[in-house]
Amino acid sequence: MRDFVCRKCGQRLSFENSVCLHCNSPLGFHLPSRALLVLDDKSDVTVDETVWHICGNLGVAACNWLVDTSTGDILCTSCKLTRTRPADTDTVAMAEYAAAETAKRRVILELDELKLPIIGRDDQPETGLAFDLLSSANQQVMTGHDNGLITLDLAESDDVHREQLRVSMSEPYRTLVGHFRHEIGHFYQMVLIGTGEYRADFEGLFGNPDDDYQAALDRHYSEGAPAGWEQNYVSSYATMHPAEDWAETFAHYLHIRDTIDTAAAFGMAPAGSTIESPLPGDVGFDRLIEWWLPLTWALNQINRSMGHQDLYPFVLPPHVLEKMRFVHRVIEPVDVALPA
Repeated sequence: MRDFVCRKCGQRLSFENSVCLHCNSPLGFHLPSRALLVLDDKSDVTVDETVWHICGNLGVAACNWLVDTSTGDILCTSCKLTRTRPADTDTVAMAEYAAAETAKRRVILELDELKLPIIGRDDQPETGLAFDLLSSANQQVMTGHDNGLITLDLAESDDVHREQLRVSMSEPYRTLVGHFRHEIGHFYQMVLIGTGEYRADFEGLFGNPDDDYQAALDRHYSEGAPAGWEQNYVSSYATMHPAEDWAETFAHYLHIRDTIDTAAAFGMAPAGSTIESPLPGDVGFDRLIEWWLPLTWALNQINRSMGHQDLYPFVLPPHVLEKMRFVHRVIEPVDVALPA
C-alpha cells in the first residue's frame, strides 16, 4: 500500500480517506494510477480527458473509489462485484457491510496490482467472481466459496464476535482481510490451476483437490489437525483438505506481498520490494522471504512492546515455503481465461 498525500495541501492520507482532514477536499481513489485524487464540487475528476465520478456506494459503504463515467457504471470495480448486500433498513448489517467492503477494496487493489484476472459475473455468469455479503442475524450464513461466488457472514465485521470465534477455534489470527484473501484463493485455484499445466505440481505439493470435501471436513472437526502438522502446513485449518491448504497458502502469500509493499512505502523495506517491482522466479521469491522474515520479527516485537499479540503469529517451515514458492510461480506469468 502506498503512502498517499493530498495533492492540494500535502496532508498525509490513508487509503480509506474520502476527504482530506486538513483542507476538507473531497478525494477519490483512481485504480489505474493507484492515486488518491482531489475532486471538484461535483465529485468528479478528469484524467486523460476521461471523467471519473465517485462510487455510488460512498454513502452506504464508505467507498472512495472512482468510476469511469464513459462505462455507464454507477459502482466501482470493487463494489460492482458484490451481488447481494443487506437492505438499507438493516442499520446494523449495513455498518458491518461497510466494514466488509473496506476490507474487500484492499484485497481487490492487491489482485489488480499482481495483474490477476478480476472478471465478474457480467462477463462470466457461471464462474465469474462475485460476493454475497450477508447478515447472519436472522438467517444461517456460511462463509465460503462456490464456483466463483464468495459468501461472507457479515458478523465477521464485529470485533467481539470475530475474537470469540478466533479463541474458540484456537486460531492465532482472524480478520476480514484474511477471510477475503482465503476465499479468493479458492477462486484462483479454479482459475490458475484447474486441470491445466500446473495441476500435477499442485497435487505433488497439496494433494488431490478432488478428494471428498465433506469427509475431510468431518474428519477435521472430529479429529483435529494431525500431530506434527506445523512442519508442513501454514495453519491447522490448512490440514483439512488440499483445497484449504492452497487457499491458506495463497492468503499468506497475499499477506506477505501487501505488507512488504506497505513497508517499502514507509521506508521499512527496500524500494525493490514493492508489488510493482519485478520479482521473477525462484530468485524473486527468495528475495521476498529474505525481506519478510526480519520485517515480521521486528513488527512482532513492536506489537509486544505495545501489549498486542504478534502481528504475524505464524512460522514458515521449508515445506510451507515450497508451497508458497509455487503460488509465486503460478501468479507471475498470469495470462489465463476463466473456465467457461
